[in-house]
Amino acid sequence: MANAISPPNLFQKVVLKYPIHRAFDITIFFLLLSLLVYRLLYLSNHGFAWVLALLCESCFTFIWVVNVSCKWNPVEYKTYPERLSQKAQDLPPVDMFVTSADPVLEPSILTVNTVISLLAVDYPADKLACYVSDDGCSPITYYSLVEASKFAKIWVPFCKKYNIQTRAPFRYFSSELILTGSCNYSLEFQQEYNKMKDGYEELASKIKDAVEKSMEWDLIGDFAIFSNMEHKNHPTIIKVIRDQNEAGLSEALPHLIYVSREKRPEHPHRYKAGAMNVLTRVSGLITNAPFMLNVDCDMFVNNPQIFLHAMCLLLGSKNERESGFVQCPQYFYDGLKDDPFGNQFVVGHKYMGRGVAGIQVPFYEGTGCFHRRKVIYGSCPDDIGNQAKRLTPVHGDLSYEEQLRIFGDSKEFIRSAAYALQGKENISPKNLPNLVEAAHQVAGCGYEYGTSWGTEVGWQYGTATEDVLTGLMIHGRGWRSLFCTPDPRAFLGCAPRGGPISMAQQKRWATGLLEILIGRRSPIVTTVTARLQLRHCLAYLSLLTWGLRSIPELCYAVLPAYCTITDSSFLPEVHEPAIYIYMALFLSYVIYTLIEYHETGLSIRAWWNNQRMARINAMNAWLCGFISVILKVFRISDTVFEVTQKDQSSSNDGDEGRFTFDASLIFVPGTTVLLLQLTALIMGFRGMQLSDGSGLGERLCSIMVVICFWPFLKGLFAKGKYGIPLSTIFKSAFLALCFVLLAKRA
Repeated sequence: MANAISPPNLFQKVVLKYPIHRAFDITIFFLLLSLLVYRLLYLSNHGFAWVLALLCESCFTFIWVVNVSCKWNPVEYKTYPERLSQKAQDLPPVDMFVTSADPVLEPSILTVNTVISLLAVDYPADKLACYVSDDGCSPITYYSLVEASKFAKIWVPFCKKYNIQTRAPFRYFSSELILTGSCNYSLEFQQEYNKMKDGYEELASKIKDAVEKSMEWDLIGDFAIFSNMEHKNHPTIIKVIRDQNEAGLSEALPHLIYVSREKRPEHPHRYKAGAMNVLTRVSGLITNAPFMLNVDCDMFVNNPQIFLHAMCLLLGSKNERESGFVQCPQYFYDGLKDDPFGNQFVVGHKYMGRGVAGIQVPFYEGTGCFHRRKVIYGSCPDDIGNQAKRLTPVHGDLSYEEQLRIFGDSKEFIRSAAYALQGKENISPKNLPNLVEAAHQVAGCGYEYGTSWGTEVGWQYGTATEDVLTGLMIHGRGWRSLFCTPDPRAFLGCAPRGGPISMAQQKRWATGLLEILIGRRSPIVTTVTARLQLRHCLAYLSLLTWGLRSIPELCYAVLPAYCTITDSSFLPEVHEPAIYIYMALFLSYVIYTLIEYHETGLSIRAWWNNQRMARINAMNAWLCGFISVILKVFRISDTVFEVTQKDQSSSNDGDEGRFTFDASLIFVPGTTVLLLQLTALIMGFRGMQLSDGSGLGERLCSIMVVICFWPFLKGLFAKGKYGIPLSTIFKSAFLALCFVLLAKRA
């Protein structure tokens, strides 16, 4: 059910009603409280296992409270792009950022399709500029973009002439509609279609040949600058691939600019956050658009009108404060059936995403986000001004000395930043070569020293999840954000298709989120010292506690085995009335989550896969992330940013979706937990007295844990990539044996 609220001109806020969900939210909350009261009342009659269960269940109750707070007021925004011309005759310019870090892990053909789809959006070409950051400093990436710009000359007019909706060519030509039933298409369209297909196949073939030749090809002409380049030791390279001001172009296309920032071994390059700040400064000198879109290299445009939808939210708000940035949810194409790795987040976007939209604090997800440039520069909303407590106010009337301290010593960039902060018309790029020369300075690896980049302005440093921290700082200054969910979906990317890749991604997220939580810019600190509201703080805590959740999850999973080994208990006996609290809690949660998946159109198998992977991720990836942060805190080792491997292929292999393993330590905790449960079950069933049901609950819980870790159980006996390496099994067996011996002595 939905209830519309007085729509603005360009968008309509719709309040969503989920009465059944709210009933379950309240029911489960009171069941959790009842369980805690029961634990406290009988605390003196039990030992260590009972106390540990109480602590774990207290954590689960807190997590439930913050999650319910996030989902309690769901809304969605319906946009009206057809009304946009009535509101703004002259659409504002937008700078588009595409980030790529490794041409091997992120194939150039993916980047090319993303760039082409951006060049072909339904938005005035003279209002757009596309900047591609290549942190790999790869001549292959640059060559691919040069060839892509040539193909875009014919592809973009074709898309707009025939109103093609899928504007990433690899998706368009792989769809089922390829001229079947050709009577529905004109002869002219068929001829042009064949021309486009041949052109794209030629483009893909050229990129494939360049990749196979690798660095053996001749680096001459435009490519000479890449000769003798090292991945982490090279000067700045900025190349204007496409200049819309060039004479003789029959079809206008946006600017296309290649940027590879300077890197030196002695200078930290700050990973993606550093690349985004360089793109921000370079674009500020060249085009200085008031709005910026950033996408990952694998996130192509799926809805060609997404810029218009976003502008409805950015321009239609009664107060700029309400739309500091507009986030589009991250969806994926060719997702594996039933989401075997639990990484497609469809249910999360529907309920959690709409819930945080209701309190106007959608998280910045690092891709598919439209920003206001002045917000990235540290500006506060007009109605807050300099009252953002301890956060440094950044505005257009700063003194020159303050501007130098904040933005660096480029006079040209300081001038452009002042324009952006004052909301003046952007500086039109009339002489790109001269502007590019000035841009080399701000892309240097030493430019940020002594400035506020990464701390007060720009993308934030100090964490592997720079996107979440950047969004948190924006919300801390008093800005709000909006969730844009048009139909069809705005952007589509590729989700990891293997166990190690998916787990490594989850580990990086858990590591970065925990770094934020324990840092000086945590949401708790920001609530006290800045303008983050309490419910906004709770929303961030629901996300940032991923790493910490691994501890109660692991302890609770190990408790059944511990109780079986030590002949103790943490559950009520089957004849005690308190057992009904557990049964009601379990059934309520199962029914509640099943309803969510059913309403989203997903299968029961997808539900089970996500429940199973939630346990696996928590006790493996999140736990490793937690340990990484602990090692960083004690200065034993530093956290490492790991680039997620992107895979464009959609293989029909029957084994696709089957769990794979490698020798990484990330699989040791899960294997250890599994071996512990198997050991406990053998010991338990051998000595269990079936007549009184003593210990039955603990045995059933151990069986449930084994079922959750079923992929690991199969991995114990499988071979190759589907089997757990012997080194991992030996490490886990040693840890399990140590646990059993210590438990026996306790």
